[in-house]
Amino acid sequence: MRLRFVLVPAVFLLASVTLPAQKAAAPDLAAARDEAVQILAGLVKIDTSNPPGNETKAARHIQEIFDREGIASEIFESAPGRGSIVARLKGNGKKRPLLLMGHLDVVGVERDKWTVDPFGAVIKDGYLYGRGASDDKAMVSACLEIVLLLHRMKAPLDRDVIFLAEAGEEGTSQFGIGYMVKEHWEKIEAEFALNEGGSIHNVDGKVTDVQIGTTEKVPRTTRLVARGSSGHASIPRPDNPVVHLAAAVGKFGEWQPPARLNETTRLFFQRLATISPPDEAALYRNVEDPAVQEKLRLSKPVYYSMLRTSIVPTIVKGGFRTNVIPADAEATLDIRSLPDEDMDALLEKMRQLINDPEIEIVKNNYGARPTSPPSSVNTEMFAALERAQKKVFPAAVTLPAMGTGATDSAQLRAKGVQAYGLGNVSTDDDRRRVHGNDERASVEGLGKFLEFMWLAVTDVALAK
Repeated sequence: MRLRFVLVPAVFLLASVTLPAQKAAAPDLAAARDEAVQILAGLVKIDTSNPPGNETKAARHIQEIFDREGIASEIFESAPGRGSIVARLKGNGKKRPLLLMGHLDVVGVERDKWTVDPFGAVIKDGYLYGRGASDDKAMVSACLEIVLLLHRMKAPLDRDVIFLAEAGEEGTSQFGIGYMVKEHWEKIEAEFALNEGGSIHNVDGKVTDVQIGTTEKVPRTTRLVARGSSGHASIPRPDNPVVHLAAAVGKFGEWQPPARLNETTRLFFQRLATISPPDEAALYRNVEDPAVQEKLRLSKPVYYSMLRTSIVPTIVKGGFRTNVIPADAEATLDIRSLPDEDMDALLEKMRQLINDPEIEIVKNNYGARPTSPPSSVNTEMFAALERAQKKVFPAAVTLPAMGTGATDSAQLRAKGVQAYGLGNVSTDDDRRRVHGNDERASVEGLGKFLEFMWLAVTDVALAK
């Protein structure tokens, strides 16, 4: 669907001076929102549940859109069906490229627990429902719409604008961003990247803050393995691995690594205090106080997690018959480390805490997400995001945030890219549905998010 454009009246000067490019025309953002919703619906209808992924199906759908618009694109498959798509709008080269990105794969669904078809892209009550509607096909749709607008306007650019929709983000990044960084870095190399990993908070119909992800915790999955002598369960044994494992796991219900602030989280809590009710603001101004941290653990667990490397038991396995003591048992700990965590020192601390020679600590999945310094809040891109926030959400505040999860920005930051996480306008209820049942994206929110992105992108990319 072609968009309508609203021309801004020209200002003629006696001298032959042209206006800055971004003043020449403004897109019809209402029409752009409608098109972005159509794109999102089309992507949600393509089942890219990972495993197995089948992201190439979605990549080809996007390529068809690019082909209709006359925009060249390429699909890169790391394995059969595991495709990522790249397109580029050329600039004059005065500045290094800007990368707009989102991932095509989604997590699986429990169909019987959804009230709508998870791949039906049903729109009702102002929301588009479906797996991936929020994570992360809304981001893909917004990025794609921005590229379409720039192309249709023939906007002169000081930097290339690159579009990337990648495979494998949901736990198999070697098929997506890992592959692109290793094998096709020249296709996506950029100064700045805008990706998932942030949010625009809607509280009772009012946007209170725009969180920009500048860093994130690093997944460091670890296993606890207990070994002993197998035997008949009618005879208690002191080396029963289930007993030893249970004691070790229980200790991580009571102990967590100490809190540490970094540049991102320090500024996050400082700014959050300025927009919070007095009782909450007092907590955020004193997050280094252990008593405050305990209150956050009970009332604001996400903020509690942002303060520290977190250790959470998630899977326990042991035994195969009720009357047999097994020879071994194991538990999985989901460790999300602060970016600068010394993991060897932490594992040694865990051994001391467990204090049991029958328990072995085994590293697992330590290479999927690299560590890297946070993206700076003192860049042209972050300043543009703040300016866009003030225009679109003037009553809100911009908060640099550290994600407690993980995104494909980790691989980019490790290569020196200043990557920033964004997200659609959403309520607490909307965010709880991510990876859950009845996932959804606000239609009106997507329009405001698109406007926010448009202002930030054109701020840094249009020729001045």
